[in-house]
Amino acid sequence: MTARTSTESARDIPEATVARLPVYLRALTTLSEAGTGTCSSEALAAAAGVNSAKLRKDLSYLGSYGTRGVGYDVDYLRYQIAREIGVTQDWPVVIVGIGNLGHALANYSGFRSRGFRTVALLDADPTRHGEMVAGIEVQPFDDLESIVAEHGVAIGVIATPAVAAQAVADRMVACGITSILNFAAGVLSVPAGVDVRKVDLSVELQVLAYHEQRKAQGELA
Repeated sequence: MTARTSTESARDIPEATVARLPVYLRALTTLSEAGTGTCSSEALAAAAGVNSAKLRKDLSYLGSYGTRGVGYDVDYLRYQIAREIGVTQDWPVVIVGIGNLGHALANYSGFRSRGFRTVALLDADPTRHGEMVAGIEVQPFDDLESIVAEHGVAIGVIATPAVAAQAVADRMVACGITSILNFAAGVLSVPAGVDVRKVDLSVELQVLAYHEQRKAQGELA
């Protein structure tokens, strides 16, 4: 097994590959917890729901971590992917908007187990201030700047109504947050150097509805 050289480390990984790395990490974690020490590219691809050629291409951007005839060392590859995507360190996160969705996100145990520590829950509604959610006290949104400075927060989560999302994003960016996970409807405008990932559950349901409609039409044909 070989690690990447410094030249290879500086090479950008395609965005589509970056999006699949957490899927590989989850599959490897499941395999490790099941006691699997090594696995082939075919087995890992099947566990991740991709084809083996795509998996091997994706992993080639990280380096040569497989052994011909043996496969991949599950724990070693798991660590290398975790290191590549930055979850071997602790990432402080703030969640803004503590309605039903914000409550669900605050209570999601998967954040902590994957290296993300929620340091603050913020809401503009005074009636929510002081409420305890997942052991964390809801604080005023106006405390954002001091919390970001105190904890060195780089990642913010927006779970507000759509009408408030852009203003929240602007405040996040102004105080130094450079990565935003947006659950609000609509598209955020942010400056260069700020990364936004959008999660729109209604869009995903609409995509599924499209496929269901196609299947129904096929049955009628």
